[in-house]
Amino acid sequence: MYKAMTIAGSDTSGGAGMEADLKTFQELGVYGMTALTCIVAQNPNADWAHEIYPIETAVIEKQLVTILQGIGCDAMKTGMLGSADLVELIAATIDKYELKNVVIDPVMVCKGIDSIMVPEAAAAIKELLVKRALVMTPNLLEAAYLADMPAAISSVEEMKQAAAVIHDKGCQNVILKAGDRLPGTDAVELVYDGNTFTEKRHPKIPNSYNHGAGCTFSAAVTACLAKGMAVTDALETAENFIYAALRGSFRMNQWSGALKHCAWRE
Repeated sequence: MYKAMTIAGSDTSGGAGMEADLKTFQELGVYGMTALTCIVAQNPNADWAHEIYPIETAVIEKQLVTILQGIGCDAMKTGMLGSADLVELIAATIDKYELKNVVIDPVMVCKGIDSIMVPEAAAAIKELLVKRALVMTPNLLEAAYLADMPAAISSVEEMKQAAAVIHDKGCQNVILKAGDRLPGTDAVELVYDGNTFTEKRHPKIPNSYNHGAGCTFSAAVTACLAKGMAVTDALETAENFIYAALRGSFRMNQWSGALKHCAWRE
């Protein structure tokens, strides 16, 4: 059985974080394990405000030992990392266990917020995890930060500039997801492997809900890598998976909606 690990927060609403990761692993035929970094609760009495409750780094380390020393994994991904200490632990863990299929989803911002949530953790990700990543999947705001760009990315050409810088910092394969941050009818995705820029476009899906889309996409890449797929094949499968999940997305309540993770199978 193929095995994958996610180091991520818990989204109580079930749409993002480790809940999205484990659903995606399962749908793609991979056994999923999680080292939980925090619990996020949404407050229905405060317009669905996100309340974050971190888990102690020592407890996270115990979870990593359970998975890596006790079981092992074929690929891993990260999600929400709330402190520089935690990022340092993950970097040391990657080295200690010589983990190869490392997918870094640098969760530095929440949807609807255009600022870095935890600056010290973001700085540590830039310094320690970029160079250990086989694949990174930042959104445009995260990519601009990782590439030391002074302003938000607003064009495909700037996406290429950012991807090149991130690759130069050590990441082997950079995938930039524009989402709704670029105008036009197409959602743009740019892949850079150090040699070739591959630009992919998919029609934006009107009235879809994309809560957890970043987590789900990076989890799909991780699952495919765990199964031994080449990076290019893993990306193609992940693209098909997320596109189906977005097309099947549904409204949960007055504040949010969710992806349909089983849509790809159906």
